Amino acid sequence: MSEEFRVGDWLAEGVEGIKSKVQVPRVDLMPEAFGEHMRASRKEFLLAFRSLFDSAIEKMDQKGTTHKATKIKVES
Repeated sequence: MSEEFRVGDWLAEGVEGIKSKVQVPRVDLMPEAFGEHMRASRKEFLLAFRSLFDSAIEKMDQKGTTHKATKIKVES
């Protein structure tokens, strides 16, 4: 018996066939400096959040754990 026909597989096979026959020149539209700035901005973004987390942790440590639990009576 033959294998079931699947449109997605058939299209994928066709695209691969076309890609193997057609040579498309690779054009870099973005200069290298753009990539460098993007990497630096990602790092700065993460460092900004680190400073927020560090500040929140420091404030929690300064306050200590002096909170008391409040007992709530629940009627059934």
